[in-house]
Amino acid sequence: MHCLKRTIIVQLGLILLLGQATLAQSDGVRVEAKGTGINEEGALKDAMRNALEQGAGSEISSHSQTSNFELVRDAVFARADGLVSQVKVLGYQPAVGGLVSCRISAFVRGADVKASWGEVQNVLDQIGRPGIMVYIKETIDGVLQESSILETHIESRFTKMGFDLFARTQLQAIEKKEADDAFVNGNVSKMQAIAKNFNAQIFITGSANTNAAGSKQLAGQSTAMYNADGMLKMYQTDTGQIITSEALTNCRGGSRTEYAGSHQGGRKALLNCADELAESLYWSAMKSWATKISFGGTIVLEVEGISAVDAIKIKKNLLAATQDKIQSINKSFSKGIGTFRIVTTLSSDDLVEILSSGFFEGLIEVKDQQLGKIQAIRIEE
Repeated sequence: MHCLKRTIIVQLGLILLLGQATLAQSDGVRVEAKGTGINEEGALKDAMRNALEQGAGSEISSHSQTSNFELVRDAVFARADGLVSQVKVLGYQPAVGGLVSCRISAFVRGADVKASWGEVQNVLDQIGRPGIMVYIKETIDGVLQESSILETHIESRFTKMGFDLFARTQLQAIEKKEADDAFVNGNVSKMQAIAKNFNAQIFITGSANTNAAGSKQLAGQSTAMYNADGMLKMYQTDTGQIITSEALTNCRGGSRTEYAGSHQGGRKALLNCADELAESLYWSAMKSWATKISFGGTIVLEVEGISAVDAIKIKKNLLAATQDKIQSINKSFSKGIGTFRIVTTLSSDDLVEILSSGFFEGLIEVKDQQLGKIQAIRIEE
């Protein structure tokens, strides 16, 4: 009799545990997905985005008729590593075109995707589409090109997905002259200032060079060959922080001609890596933008008209008001301006709300807010 009771209790316990496990999984689904990339890391990221689309397809499709659907979708996809859990890599394989294929098993919760979608859509409604400026110095056989092949491809990729583009052709004459000088001389600070004037959240700059590399016979015809190399960097405009650096390597191309120095061959070499480079920059930008929207990252707070004592008090009270949501505050003070570089999980919206209450209410007033920068002044007594 006692054995029977114990058996019943054990069975009930197992049923309860199984029920809890089922409940924990009830709002999600396990899927298998494939992805491709230029390396294993890229293939894994692509597989995770595909898993997210499979597992939360109904949630995503419910927004398909909304404005800026593709932009919001990709911002959510860019955070796939935070929305897809219990990822198991089932294997890597070579794919067509020298790419790598990855197959994974992962768990996706529709509720997480819904919450992420709402966060991105809310910020998009408030500040509009993110803006981007691209300036790339491109040379063929040492000759500076008036128009850049890489620049055009990058601009096309971003505008296609909903970014606002500020092209060099749109700049006013004076700003265009300053921008041209800045980008030829590698003046990143000047480029940053121009991007700020146009409210571009992101700017991409750098250089690409392609030079003649002899000629070879292809299908019985002489082909002028070129090798291309270079480095591009993408920056967060408000803070000047580098989002990513992308190197151009192993870019080779040619054109069928009798002349070994044909610039058409140089253009072909750049074209051969343009799409891959644009794709990599795009996903890096989307991840940075989406992360800043929801998790803050680094936010710069500038307060004008304060004393050194005020700066110390602001730092102290920021740490007290936000508890463990600020990892660090780097404070500097000069000529009545306090600059606070804040590493935090808060968004700029959260931080502005804190700066409008408690100790800060009546002391400072926020005059300008961006995703990564807040400007305020001291209220005169």
